[in-house]
Amino acid sequence: MEPEERGPLRRCAVTRLRLPREEMIRFVISPDGVVIPDLSARLPGRGIWLSARADVLETARTRGVFARAARGRVVIPPDLTHLVRDGLLRRMMDVAGLARRAGQIVCGFAKVREWVVGGRAGLVIQAADGSPDERKRVLSGARELPVVAVPTASGLGAAFGRDHVVHAAILHGELARRFRIESERFAGLSGRTGPNSADRSAGRCEQAGT
Repeated sequence: MEPEERGPLRRCAVTRLRLPREEMIRFVISPDGVVIPDLSARLPGRGIWLSARADVLETARTRGVFARAARGRVVIPPDLTHLVRDGLLRRMMDVAGLARRAGQIVCGFAKVREWVVGGRAGLVIQAADGSPDERKRVLSGARELPVVAVPTASGLGAAFGRDHVVHAAILHGELARRFRIESERFAGLSGRTGPNSADRSAGRCEQAGT
């Protein structure tokens, strides 16, 4: 394997492009040769970095990229793509949970709309299975506001201890930035683009997971 890279950029083992770490997924090989996603980029061992894109991961999975990078035989879990996507979605919800405990996130149409109108929202999160008309109404008049769609209202609700939540908004700041980073990686692994702004997404919320 090549020497471990330093600094903010890493080279994708498939495309060979050097990209910011936040746009990539790190993998390591366990002692018994299993390919393991390292979504926090903290596990020991030399990393194999891939662009956070569904087609890149599929190429790596089917064309021996992990074995070549590791210079040996490896075991690739058959559900590797799902493992990565599920892990990224958990990380998104973990950030939402941190924001809730820090008082930096609200949910529900009225509260989110208040933050959108008042300019407090740094990022809006919407459940893709919520009402399309309602999702458009909560964003009415907003421009250039990042909007992320998550797959289900029940999944978003879990971050708030509720059965379901369709709308949420995070304050401007580090937690909004972290949620957006994870959502962009999740969107890439879902074969979609990252967060749109409110003016472009008012007619269609088709970001992560929709």
